[in-house]
Amino acid sequence: MLTASLQKPLSRLLQRFIKKLSMPNRYRCLVFDHDDTTVNSTATIHHPCFEEFLAKYYPGLSCSLEHYFLKNFSPGFLPMCREEYGMSEKMIEVEGEYWKNYVRDRVPKVYPGIREIMERHKAKGGMIAVISHSHRVNILRDYRENNLPEPDLVFGWEMPEEKRKPSPWPLQEVLRQFHLLPEQALMIDDLKPGLDMALACGVPFAAVGWSNDIPEIEKYMRQHCKLYFKRVADLAAYLEA
Repeated sequence: MLTASLQKPLSRLLQRFIKKLSMPNRYRCLVFDHDDTTVNSTATIHHPCFEEFLAKYYPGLSCSLEHYFLKNFSPGFLPMCREEYGMSEKMIEVEGEYWKNYVRDRVPKVYPGIREIMERHKAKGGMIAVISHSHRVNILRDYRENNLPEPDLVFGWEMPEEKRKPSPWPLQEVLRQFHLLPEQALMIDDLKPGLDMALACGVPFAAVGWSNDIPEIEKYMRQHCKLYFKRVADLAAYLEA
């Protein structure tokens, strides 16, 4: 039998332990990029779509997968369209419609292990937000089709250009709507626009490199990010530590 003097301290320890188990580890909100962070989509959908678009409207021009990754890394997709392919704003609209039609019936696959990260976080009362260059409707469809937990908040390409990543606006909105301090969220992204946005908001950033093996991208992210994960399992281990 425990004495009364021991019962109270043990009870407090047990309550703290139970509370810890029921709370998200490290961060209250995980903010996920979508393409090439949550789902494998550039190599399987977005790059083939762009190549098909170029073949139809800009015959003779092409874009390798590595070049597509690099230009989306920096300076971004729209600057690439304007500066390298000479697209007018009208043609950028045409490309956007072409892309929307192309992705409508093509669902990318989630990376193994991402679902488990999200489910554990949500089970502990954590929140999931998405800030992406895909459209919100496609993001929500991809979550449903891959049996992912429904995100609490989504900001996609449908936002005006000045409110899209790397603008700090969507991440500021995540903090505002969830009443979070910057250190209570973690931005998880594979490319520089997500890093720039997180830095502007003072939000911790986790760079992930499981979508490609492009040395320039990996070198930059390792040099400029305190957290870098080459495997989904490594991110999971960090979040559970």
